[in-house]
Amino acid sequence: MKIAIVGGGAMGGVWAVLLSKRGHQVSVVDVSAQLVDTINADGLAIVEAPRADAAIRDQVRIQATSQPAEVGVCDAVFFFVKAQHTASAAGLAAPLVSQETTVVSLQNGWGNADVLARSFAPEQIVVGVTYHSATTVASARVAHTGKGPTFVGPYKDGASLERTELISRVLNEAGVENTATAQVKTEIWKKLILNAATLPTSSLTRLRSVELGQPGPLLDLVDAVTAEAVQVAQALGYEIAYEERVERIHTILAGAGAGKSSMLQDVEAQRKTEIEVVNGAVVRAAQQVGIATPLNQALVALINGLERSWQR
Repeated sequence: MKIAIVGGGAMGGVWAVLLSKRGHQVSVVDVSAQLVDTINADGLAIVEAPRADAAIRDQVRIQATSQPAEVGVCDAVFFFVKAQHTASAAGLAAPLVSQETTVVSLQNGWGNADVLARSFAPEQIVVGVTYHSATTVASARVAHTGKGPTFVGPYKDGASLERTELISRVLNEAGVENTATAQVKTEIWKKLILNAATLPTSSLTRLRSVELGQPGPLLDLVDAVTAEAVQVAQALGYEIAYEERVERIHTILAGAGAGKSSMLQDVEAQRKTEIEVVNGAVVRAAQQVGIATPLNQALVALINGLERSWQR
């Protein structure tokens, strides 16, 4: 297949390498001139560990560009940009997409697909969620720090699973085990709950995932944020159990090792975070169903305040 990866950061880089190694014609589209130049000169690599001096595990030579017209129409376009860049990325990616193209979002948070649906037909959008994790260690060098389940499904309720099953097969063949499901939005909310509980707490404390999962008052806070978000999801009609989410979150944190959450990486680099599509999404949904979420509101306010401090 001819595939474009829009956003060549940590997760986009991992996907680009895995899909390219499977034999697909993969191009990376990114607005960073430095990243584009490095990929074109030296290739894109997955390294053994999240260190700048880590040895290369896999490396591919692929096309990278900031001009999507150079790539042309693709069979599939994967979006891996930060939520705040989704709208501009969708506009940039227009030359990549025809009516036959499948548009895929595996981005963090809730609402990215809604933004993509303003530019592309809802029935050609496949949404999903992945528990894989990655860290950028240098330009065009990423560490694949964790693996886990991946779920994909149609964005439009009641839509055919044909595009979903195609993407599912492509990912499975590339080594990304996944489940194709019409109930993918339930799985996205499960990941949203995990992110709401762990991303801002790790970012505000600067603790890595395994440290965040140690028993004590901070883990109790993680559980309390989880409870709020689960209540909202249940009110929206998603069948998600609090006990299952808590157990799963504790297991993920315990097994995450020295990995840093995506939001912690943003905070350390003083980049704008995705708080508005994580805890912010929980708060907005809670307002729709009349549920109070003071902890999630507090975390949004604290992360927003932290971002403001960088502008001083």
